[in-house]
Amino acid sequence: MSSETALDVFDRRESEVRGYIRSFPTVFDRATGSTLVDADGREYLDFFAGAGVLNYGHNNPAFTRALIEYLERDGIIHGLDMATSAKKAFIEAFERLVLAPRGLDHKLQFTGPTGANAVEAALKVARQATGRSTVVAFTNAFHGLSLGSLAATGNSHYRGAAGVGLDDVARLPYDAYLGTDVDTLDLLEKMLDDPGSGLDLPAAVIVEAVQGEGGINVASTAWLQRLREITAARGILLILDEIQAGVGRSGAFFAFEESGIVPDIVTISKSISGSGLPMSLVLLRPEVDVWKPGQHTGTFRGNNLAFVSARVALETYWADSAFTDAIAEKSELLRAGLDRIAADHPDQGFVVRGRGLIFGLACDGDRTLAGRISAEAFRRGLVIETSGAFDEVLKFLPALTISEEELARGLAIVRESLDAVLAAA
Repeated sequence: MSSETALDVFDRRESEVRGYIRSFPTVFDRATGSTLVDADGREYLDFFAGAGVLNYGHNNPAFTRALIEYLERDGIIHGLDMATSAKKAFIEAFERLVLAPRGLDHKLQFTGPTGANAVEAALKVARQATGRSTVVAFTNAFHGLSLGSLAATGNSHYRGAAGVGLDDVARLPYDAYLGTDVDTLDLLEKMLDDPGSGLDLPAAVIVEAVQGEGGINVASTAWLQRLREITAARGILLILDEIQAGVGRSGAFFAFEESGIVPDIVTISKSISGSGLPMSLVLLRPEVDVWKPGQHTGTFRGNNLAFVSARVALETYWADSAFTDAIAEKSELLRAGLDRIAADHPDQGFVVRGRGLIFGLACDGDRTLAGRISAEAFRRGLVIETSGAFDEVLKFLPALTISEEELARGLAIVRESLDAVLAAA
């Protein structure tokens, strides 16, 4: 009789690059809503949501029905950038339910299916449109791991794997990086206006309104508004990376909405398809859309199944304010629960950060604590990851469709896990 365990084949044949399997060591088999079920039938509550891909939960029945019906009628699956009925319906829904209500006139570019593909395209078109090469990015930024997007990513763990130089990006401090009493944009503005600073006039500034992988850092409205003013005054394109914090995650469809700014370029991926199917978009102001036909391509930029579920997601959740109202209510419950955990453990110096349903419990006093809580929570049936430069932030990323009961149950598991970890120390 073989003594091989269910995970041995992954150890034997899958590359050492695998990551999440090490944090959540089981073979997952089924999922619905906010519940994952492994091959042994054990259920796990999901506070991870596929790293932000599953904002509407696992196997949302509205999307599943639409996908099955599309497949059963032999709808086009792969279409490159040809016109298809599925793409047409998605564009019309996006125009009607996202662009028009927000007064946006951006063009849509369908890139390869990952967020990094979208960022690569955004950086490339910004450089083409301005004729300049330098891009400004911020501390603790995460924009992807292909070379152009990696150059704009801050984490040394990822940057160290590049194997080549990562050029043409200047790094400056994000909002509150130097403390809440320092406006870090003073440095950017000074460097832009000083010919001796060594910072050439950039093609673009790329920024996340809420940094997810960087530790759930939230840019203030005033900081984003000033950044928009600085860039607009100097002809610098402003790129908002909405890949993780967008599509409702921060409370509104776009994380930048709260500030009232209008970016020149927006990158979207992760939850835009709704169903977890790969899909990415770049939104471009018309004057920035300087591409010549075929200058930026990708074999899988026409994932029509993703267009189908993306359209249904927009029509189901974004036709009125009911969805965002529900997110706001659950956001208050999540923040209150985390505030209570922090208040009950004053010796740990916890800091609660976040907005909408993207929150972090920062464990700066003991940078190993978040990881230990995550591991203990998994043993107790909760999937929750960490983020930050030292993985020191316990990252709360539940589905936006999660019930209040599930939210409370997950918070209870976190509290129990924290107490267990501290008792064992």
